[in-house]
Amino acid sequence: MSSALARHHGRSPAQQPWHRRCPVTVQSTGNIEAAMLLIDRLGVSIDDLRSAAIEKPHVPTFGEYIPVVYNAMPATATRDTYMSYWTKLWPDKRLDEPTVTELKTLIEEARQNRRICRSDRGGQYAVEHFVNALRCLYRFAIDDRYITKEEDPSARLEPPKPLPSNRRALPGELLAAVNHAAAEGGNDPALDTLLLRLHTETACRLGGALALRPEDLDPTQSLILLREKGQKERWQPVTPTLMTALQNQYAERIAYFDPGRTTAINGRPLTIDARQRLLRYRNGLPMSKRRYQILWERIGGAVPAVATHGISTHWLRHTTLRWVERNFGHSVAKAYAGHANQHSRGATTIYTRAGIEEVAEALAAMTGEPHPLASDPGLSWHQADR
Repeated sequence: MSSALARHHGRSPAQQPWHRRCPVTVQSTGNIEAAMLLIDRLGVSIDDLRSAAIEKPHVPTFGEYIPVVYNAMPATATRDTYMSYWTKLWPDKRLDEPTVTELKTLIEEARQNRRICRSDRGGQYAVEHFVNALRCLYRFAIDDRYITKEEDPSARLEPPKPLPSNRRALPGELLAAVNHAAAEGGNDPALDTLLLRLHTETACRLGGALALRPEDLDPTQSLILLREKGQKERWQPVTPTLMTALQNQYAERIAYFDPGRTTAINGRPLTIDARQRLLRYRNGLPMSKRRYQILWERIGGAVPAVATHGISTHWLRHTTLRWVERNFGHSVAKAYAGHANQHSRGATTIYTRAGIEEVAEALAAMTGEPHPLASDPGLSWHQADR
């Protein structure tokens, strides 16, 4: 509309209605023509677009989808932990139904109703595990195209900020008291003391010990193959004494195992991985993670500090690795722990990383027992501490 025409109607151009001031009709016509041209080139019709918008994939309920995800994950402690939180979700709700607020409410209810133990930190771990469990579930849903990333409510959940760990190295006197308590009493002190020695010598995690198989032992070089977090593998030196103990306990106990048995003591199916385990109960059944809980509850009854501070197997890892780092340096401690070789500390670490012989030397110094790969047994643990 021209300025003259606007003045003729008694209004300035700025006072004209927006639909008269803007050439919307021309723009809309051009956009429509461009869209129709694109549709024609793609070989689709308007009806095709309408039907595609209407036909949405069926979004499963939590009750339908959780078993699918559970079976798709490797049989690890992480899967079992996540499952304990997935069972708190609404079985009849679709994955795309819950709002962020509803999920936050459910997480808070889980925090309030958690089982409180001595290592409890205000429900920090309950919230963290629940958020991680939800994110894992929705990642599968996104991959299966039931929802889009924009529709993922778990992406807007704020996990709690990590707190510094209370775990630390055990003093020599407390470590001795722990070993003494393990050897006295219980229904299987031989297995309990073997576990403590295995974790003290190797600083391995629970998963590494449970994953051991008979074929993971190399008695000639006194090495065991550890498979731990992230499916990482490493050969770890052990003393000949520990190697012999591991071999003997398996040879003696596997004779009592019934190959036709399909379930564990708790009634759960024996998986292929479990049937291959090196560590065994007296009846020949493969040892489970539950043994550690029983062990530390028993030790806590005899050693008050264990119960007071919530000491667990991972504290042995702290104990060993701190001693190795103090006496043999960071590179050897890093190799001893099986930590990944990252370049964050500079490219030089590629060339200065410790070898398995240096790990064997640290083990020999710590235990006072010669190792086939160590050039010098060095000082014993307590001699080096002086």
